[in-house]
Amino acid sequence: MRIAMLSYHTCPLAVLGGKDTGGMNVYVRDLTRALGTHGIGVDVFTRSQDEHVPHVLHDLGYGNRVVHIPAGPEVPMAREALAAHLPEFVEGILTFQRTKALSYSLIHSHYWLSGLAALQLREQLGIPIIQMFHTLGVSKSTIARAEHEIPSTLRLESERTLLGSVERIISSTQAEVEEIRRHIGEQTAMIDVLPPGVDTTHFYPIDADEAREFIGVPCDKKMLLYVGRIEPLKGIDALIEAVARIRSEGLLHEEEFCLAIIGGDPQASDEDMSTEMNRLISLRDSFGLQKLVIFLGKRSQDSLPYYYSAASTVVVPSHYESFGLVALEAMACGTPVIATATGGLAHLVQDGVTGFHVPVNHPEELAERIKCLLRNDDLRAEMAGAAYTYAQSFSWSSIVDRIMAIYADVIHVKEVAAQTRKAPQRI
Repeated sequence: MRIAMLSYHTCPLAVLGGKDTGGMNVYVRDLTRALGTHGIGVDVFTRSQDEHVPHVLHDLGYGNRVVHIPAGPEVPMAREALAAHLPEFVEGILTFQRTKALSYSLIHSHYWLSGLAALQLREQLGIPIIQMFHTLGVSKSTIARAEHEIPSTLRLESERTLLGSVERIISSTQAEVEEIRRHIGEQTAMIDVLPPGVDTTHFYPIDADEAREFIGVPCDKKMLLYVGRIEPLKGIDALIEAVARIRSEGLLHEEEFCLAIIGGDPQASDEDMSTEMNRLISLRDSFGLQKLVIFLGKRSQDSLPYYYSAASTVVVPSHYESFGLVALEAMACGTPVIATATGGLAHLVQDGVTGFHVPVNHPEELAERIKCLLRNDDLRAEMAGAAYTYAQSFSWSSIVDRIMAIYADVIHVKEVAAQTRKAPQRI
């Protein structure tokens, strides 16, 4: 079996914390590796964004490849602008397939742009499509706070088309399925609920003193940690406000704790710095938190277990997350998580067991939960143990078997349908 994996707008090998890099990149990368351990061949097709990067890389191991297809200028582009270059992307995949004399069993596409490419590929290759959205536009539209956060009409219409056109959909939570039914309707492809996995050979507890030495945090200082993209819907402003509240109460001093934010590029020039990064730095400075809140920029995936293990708690204050992979990675490292009770986070983080739930955009409640964990070592240790144990049930070794079962079923259904069409008609 060989799979054509589509991740059009972002490469699974990209450094995390950038504008278009996050949980989906990790998912595609780790799924490909897990499939490789089971002898499944995978070619991950993504748009080339740098002409100096080799077009074919074998970084995922097991003979599986990341193939960078030139489609439009080989530079980063806004997602909506990428739709115009989908025909080039599809033709590049077909050229690669013909040149290598490959035969693919199915297409596994990620995000709506990849789904549109998959529909075009299916016309040429005649193979089934498994689609994952990771985040639905209809979900983002309900929580958008500014005009630029509202998904485009093209995205919303494309998602509706895909939901009724592909052979199978994989959703990370039952909550996402319910959103699909509520906003889109019942006329969709079959949906399988399957959470993302976590690489427990990479994300595991590291002794706190070793982790702190690695990242340079004093052993007597408690660290809050945020990991993710720098954008308004991630709710980082509420986290900074919560830290300001804690500091103003005088219960925890600057020498005792800090907040580290991984993501974005705080060292960019004024012209290149994102609007949200600039806003958050200004917010931090307005509260006088320069010594308490540290913007670290992007960090490699290899370094994240050290940061998770060094943290007293990881905070995920998003307005919405379809799943919340950062929370799962942190728990696998034995770190309790404080997260908003929204989307997949409401199901992934067990309130009062592996961490705490807080309302969306509620700095007061967030500050209370942070103080509770920072000031209660016994509770934090209890939650850390529960978080680690819970995360083991999401290991890729168990998730990949279920993915492979879905692959086999979709291929079987397609083969049966083909045989039925070929069967002679009785008169």
